[in-house]
This record gives sequence, structure tokens and C-alpha cells, in this order.
Amino acid sequence: MLIVGSGAAGLATALHLADHLHVTVLSKDAIRGGATNRAQGGVAAVTDGADSFESHIQDTIAAGAGLCVEEVVRFAVAKAPRTIDHIVGLGLQFDQDGAALHLTKEGGHSHRRVLHVADATGAAIAKTLVERATAHPNISLVSGRVAIDVITAKKLGAQPNRVLGAYVYDCQTDAVEVFEAPFVVLATGGASKVYLYTSNPDGATGDGIAMAWRAGCRVANMEFNQFHPTCLFHPEARSFLISEAVRGEGGKLLLPDGSRFMDRFDSAAELACRDVVARAIDHEMKRVGAPCVYLDVSHRPAHLLEKRFPTILARCLQFGIDLRREPIPVVPAAHYTCGGVIVDLASRTDIPGLYAVGEAAYTGLHGANRLASNSLLECLVFAAAAAADIARRHAADDGPRLVGTTRSAPPDWDESRVSDSDEQVVIAHNWTELRRFMWDYVGIVRSNKRLERAQHRIDLLKREIHDYYSRHRVSADLIELRNLVHVAELIVRSAAMRRESRGLHYTLDYPRPAAHASPSVIYPAADPLDVLQPVPVPRPPSRVRRSLAKRTGS
Repeated sequence: MLIVGSGAAGLATALHLADHLHVTVLSKDAIRGGATNRAQGGVAAVTDGADSFESHIQDTIAAGAGLCVEEVVRFAVAKAPRTIDHIVGLGLQFDQDGAALHLTKEGGHSHRRVLHVADATGAAIAKTLVERATAHPNISLVSGRVAIDVITAKKLGAQPNRVLGAYVYDCQTDAVEVFEAPFVVLATGGASKVYLYTSNPDGATGDGIAMAWRAGCRVANMEFNQFHPTCLFHPEARSFLISEAVRGEGGKLLLPDGSRFMDRFDSAAELACRDVVARAIDHEMKRVGAPCVYLDVSHRPAHLLEKRFPTILARCLQFGIDLRREPIPVVPAAHYTCGGVIVDLASRTDIPGLYAVGEAAYTGLHGANRLASNSLLECLVFAAAAAADIARRHAADDGPRLVGTTRSAPPDWDESRVSDSDEQVVIAHNWTELRRFMWDYVGIVRSNKRLERAQHRIDLLKREIHDYYSRHRVSADLIELRNLVHVAELIVRSAAMRRESRGLHYTLDYPRPAAHASPSVIYPAADPLDVLQPVPVPRPPSRVRRSLAKRTGS
């Protein structure tokens, strides 16, 4: 089987499955190059007797502003302790407070329930999963690959529809490979790179969401883009997050004159949910004309800050900022995609054999706003759920049995009618233009007019990118740009559908929440600019065809 993405969602799924079948995991860059490695806060789970499942459930639902699916929330919260046991069993050591786990509190939580490894929990989880996956004989880790599209029976004129594999671009050889597999898991992360300013790595281009959309899957709640309130503001700092845990340990947000402001926006002040804090910072920056605000934790003991936030302290010191003695300049930045590909409790999409796990998926857990540290929890819980369903179907030999086609395998990628591009500037220009107008028009505060302007520019870019894609050989940048423009359109369409302000979506035209909340579901349509079918040609050398089903029985 094939997993696209090597973050917590992808590798956890692989490790759950590796004792049952062979798994190939694709990564764009280095295996540890994704968003998981950057996660600072931790994993939310009820492990303390003073806490309860019901409290975690209610905190999650409250943060989700009426759009969480309660069944899903209860499922994830109930599975959390077992998930923690599993990752600890793989070798991860969470910070201790004596003989007990050290728990921290973050915005929106009513109890200390966030397990962590100092301020680099994601890096510790990634390290643990990579080490285990690398050592497992049934897992193949393949880096330098960018998935282009999933292959389905419907695209080949066969029935019933199901996934058959994926077309994948090899960044080293510039060849397009065919990975055949009866089960494909999209664990590609979110789409925050659609915005000019983001805490995410460069690879967060919504690949899995766009691929599933083009394949015929529904998506939901794409208007809910979480902007993390506190990214480091410095001309040389690039996408560095200042963890919510800094505010959880007493950090105060200040204006340039040193005055606090969060108590004017929410009774929880700095510990309000992220949408409230981000919108408050955005409002105050515009009101006073400031390029940033400040996060001050210097009143806390230096030894505590050194122990609790070694990564943040070291990074800030690189830019001449000592958080032990002075406030940190911060600004909001796009951080998390709460919507995504619609899946069920087993992480199944609308297409049999195709799964989505982690930030690429819409499970219903996050609703209109994600509660802090529920993201890693979702990755790990739904990775186990997807793996269990795939293992069961594999044991039942629930693979492709197609009729209506004479092809025994997906067609090879056709490059007979395209050429190398001599105008790479087109990609660079469109990439920058897209991310800038999404930031300006579809950011923290929106309006109907801004959304209309964004949609107009998206229509123009889609045609230009489609024309370029049709004429020239693919590249990693072109694949990502194509995905970004589709994701941008999904965000704008979803935002235009929501005629209210709720959670992470705030619009000047409808500043109040509606009486009844419902998810924004977009159904795929036959848009000729969304798809480009490959044409069958004679098979290339075997180096560009990875028949996972034949090679591994998976």
C-alpha cells in the first residue's frame, strides 16, 4: 500500500500496518521535513485524575464554536489515553514531574492536560516514528517525491470506482512514476502555504486536499483557517512559532507602549481560544498602526523558562531577543487548516481504498476552530483507525475487481505532447500573487467584496496555470502551485457560503453567528480546469513504475 506524507499521521499509520502488509511512505523532502517536526506544544489527552473525558470533550466543542461533530470528539478523546500508551511504547518519553507526567495548560483548556517534551514535542514524536519506521523491514521510506494525482477506476472508465494508486513526480530524475496500490493514504498535511505569512513549512501546499478533490471527494469547512496568534516577528526569522504554552505559563500580550489588551476582548485574556487572540492582535495592530505586538514572559523565573522553552529561547537568542529579560515581538500567521477531505471514523474518503489522515482530513473534531494540541492527537488517533480498517480489508482481500476496462494497470504518464518550459518566472510570479491576495482578501478578517476580488483572481490564475500545466513538463513547483490554486478556490467558495461569523471565519458583512450552525460542504463538479487526464502510452522502463500491489501483495 501507499502513504503520501511522512509526518505523524503518515508514519503512525505505517507503523500500525507494517506487521500486516508492506507499506511505502512518500515524502517531498527529508523524511522529517514536515509540520510535525515543528509542533511545539504537545498532545492533549486526559491522563490526570482531576481531569475527565467530559471536560476535554466540552473544551473541544466550545472551541469548535458549534461545528464539532460530538460523536467524533467523544471518539478521539476516549482513544487518547491508548494513543499515548502506544507512542510511549514506541519509545517516546514525555516530560515528567517527579513520578507523574508533566502537564501544561493551553488556550481553551480548562485543565492541565497537554503532554509535552519541553517545547519540541513534534520533533520528539517525529524522531521516534522515523526511527521505528526506518528499522521496520516492511516499511519503505522514499523521499524526494511529490504526488501529482491519485489514480481511480472511474478515471479509467472502470467500475466500481476505487483507488488504484498515484502518479508521483521524482524530484531527482524529473520522471513521473506510477505507484500502483489498492490502498492509498493521504497524510500530506494542511494548506497554510496558500497564505503569504505562515508558521508552516514550504511543503504545506494542500496537496492531499487538492488531489482528493480532483479525484471526486467532498471537502468541508475549508473557510476555517487557524491563524496562530504568535509567530516571531523579525526580518530574518522565517515561520518560527512561539508556542501557545508560553501564554499557558503566564505570558502576557502587550502593545508597543507596554499596556495589556486581551482582557478587553475575552474574559480568558491571553488564554482565550486562538481565533479570539489572533483577531484581537490583528485589530490592535491596525488600530495603533503597529507592525507587531509583544509577548512578555520575562516575569517568570529564568530557570523555569530555560527548562520549559529551550528551543524557543535558543531561537530567539539567535536574533538578539532574550525572553528571560525582554518581551518577544510577535504577529499572527496562518497555522492550521481545520477543514479538508471528508472522512468517517475509519478515515475513509468518498472513494473506496482512499483514506485521509491528519490535517488533510476533515473528521469533524475541530469544528470552526481547533483546540490547542488536539492536532497531534487527531493524527495519532485516526492513523490507528485508518490502519485497522485497511488491515481488515486487506485480510478480506478487498482489492480492485474492475469491469469495463481492458487495462490491467493504470496508464503511464504521457509527456509526448509537452515540452520543457523556458518561462519559470510564470510559476514564481503566480505563486507570489496567489499567496499575497489570499492574505489580503481571505485572511483573519473578510468581506463579500474581498472574497469576490479573490475569486476573480483565482479564475484568471486557474486558466493560466492550466494552460501552463497542459503545455509543459511538470515540476515540483508547478504541482504545488496547481494544488494551491485549487485549495484557494475551495477556501474562497466555502467562505462565501458561510453568511455568518463563526470561529475562525470572521466577515464584516455578517459579524454575528447564525442561529444554527452547519458545515460548509463542497461537492466535486466536472470542471475541465480541475483535471487533466493522462493518455495511455507504451510502458516506460520499470524504474518509473512502482507496482506495489504486485511487489508486496499490498
